[in-house]
Amino acid sequence: MSEEIKNTVDPQVEAPAEKETRKAKNASVAPESFDWEAFESGADIYGNVDKAKIGEAYDQTLSKVVENEVVEGTVTSISKREVIVNIGYKSEGVIMAPEFRYNPELKVGDKVEVYVESAEDRKGQLILSHKKARQLKSWDMVNAAYDNGDVVKGYVKTRTKGGMIVDVFGIEAFLPGSQIDIKPIRDYDVYVDQTMDFKIVKINQEFRNVVVSHKALLEAELEKQKTEIIGKLEKGQVLEGTVKNITNYGVFVDLGGVDGLIHITDLSWGRINNPEEIVKLDEKIKVVVLDFNEQQKRIALGLKQLSAHPWESLDKDLKVGDKVKGKVVLIADYGAFVEIMPGVEGLIHVSEMSWSPRLRIAQDFLKVGDEVEAQILSLDREARKMSLGLKQLVENPWENIREKYPVGSQHSASVRNITTFGVFAELEDGIEGLVHISDLSWDKIKHPSEMVQVGDKIDVVILDFDEANHKLSLGHKQLLPNPWDQLEAKYPVGTVVNGTVGTSTDKGANITLEDGAEAFCFSRDLVKEDGKTAVSGETLPFKVTELRRSTRRIHVSHVRTYAEAKAEKAAAEVDTTKKAVKKINSNVEKTTFGDISELAALKDKLEKGE
Repeated sequence: MSEEIKNTVDPQVEAPAEKETRKAKNASVAPESFDWEAFESGADIYGNVDKAKIGEAYDQTLSKVVENEVVEGTVTSISKREVIVNIGYKSEGVIMAPEFRYNPELKVGDKVEVYVESAEDRKGQLILSHKKARQLKSWDMVNAAYDNGDVVKGYVKTRTKGGMIVDVFGIEAFLPGSQIDIKPIRDYDVYVDQTMDFKIVKINQEFRNVVVSHKALLEAELEKQKTEIIGKLEKGQVLEGTVKNITNYGVFVDLGGVDGLIHITDLSWGRINNPEEIVKLDEKIKVVVLDFNEQQKRIALGLKQLSAHPWESLDKDLKVGDKVKGKVVLIADYGAFVEIMPGVEGLIHVSEMSWSPRLRIAQDFLKVGDEVEAQILSLDREARKMSLGLKQLVENPWENIREKYPVGSQHSASVRNITTFGVFAELEDGIEGLVHISDLSWDKIKHPSEMVQVGDKIDVVILDFDEANHKLSLGHKQLLPNPWDQLEAKYPVGTVVNGTVGTSTDKGANITLEDGAEAFCFSRDLVKEDGKTAVSGETLPFKVTELRRSTRRIHVSHVRTYAEAKAEKAAAEVDTTKKAVKKINSNVEKTTFGDISELAALKDKLEKGE
């Protein structure tokens, strides 16, 4: 037994026989009368007392120790390396200090449970283990703590993926990184080798996995603080807090245990893009309570409400029609917001940016940060609204439009937009008109893009005005010769011209004439002299039967080219016959029987239509 252990033996547990022996040993004996042989052999070391009786009396004073069982002991000594525990046995047990690292508050006199590994080793030392004792009862203790919601102490052993490993009752439990603290953790290593309070939040009975949380304890305490603080809040109350977190939508302020949110719109009367333009992290600021919800523990705070609204300091003499200067702070498709002083903005609608009637977006005229001068169009101090205009500061080009662009005048314009129904062409900035698709070309086109593209220059003629709505009708084909006039001169009705049969339908077929002009022939007029119908690809003579200027179509017929010739020949024969009959009648008095016979034959022919 070590000297340290000897010095820690409790004198109250010393046996009476041991006391007598110790007295006998301490009695003075003359060196010459001492029995050295008996001492060396161990005989008669206890004097006249029976050694067996002494051992029996000593054993009766000791606890009965059974190996592999858990017993309770008392801490008698603590050092950095080991803890001495007395379980009432003839020797004390030594337990390594790290087994108690989960309990840094351990002190001499504390009762602890230990596991008896061996009653006596080679050196006669009692072998104990506190860790094994805890492990034997740890699972029951963990389940009891989980069921009762008890707070347990745990030792953070090491860091692992996603969190930490914590020793709880001798069991390794997992502490997720998100459950260490309420605030985000930047350095996990500072928690290693620390003993902390935890709450068991999850147990997997099958795999004996345990999950603990330190954050749950903090949240419970925080909720208690929140309830107390919110219970004392009042709307309009001014408080001091510390900027805890800054997001793109607002600022979270710590009011001393409970957080409140200042929305970005309540930070400043002026428009800001980032809350960091107004506050900094960890800055102490004063805020006003705008609203709170006791059930949801939410508090809405305001910063700008602690200062007067800028509209109240707006120049009293400012009125509609005045010019103001400002900076563009926000742009939407429908307009731009201009700040004429911090917290005072006016809207320039896109329709007030240019005299042009063409629909555009505000980004075509302005960008954020532009310094502009505008005219006040409306001013409502109570509603704190103002509308501004840019185009009012330049001359309206539509005021003298008829003098500058009279009907029938020719001009060059730029194509700004193309639609299915026509082309919008700009004569000058703010003045543009529509060239309808029917006024683009004398020929029929499917889409205006067949003729022009955006950015092209196009010659136009002024056709009509709509000054009230700032609309202008333009024409392009009117500046070009009408090809129909040439067709009417070249193909008058009755003209016979060669043509090639093209695509056909039930009604007829398209015919391409010699110079490429298109005509149409009805099905009944496609029959050839032999009784067959002409097919695609055949070239035949056609007679022009009709010119329709309204629809710009030429109608032709192949049948008329040979049927009319036959009719003319038959008519000529009839005329000749009539003349012969007339001649015969004039000479009837001189007629002979032979003449009468010839006349009868001629009559038969006439009756038969020959």
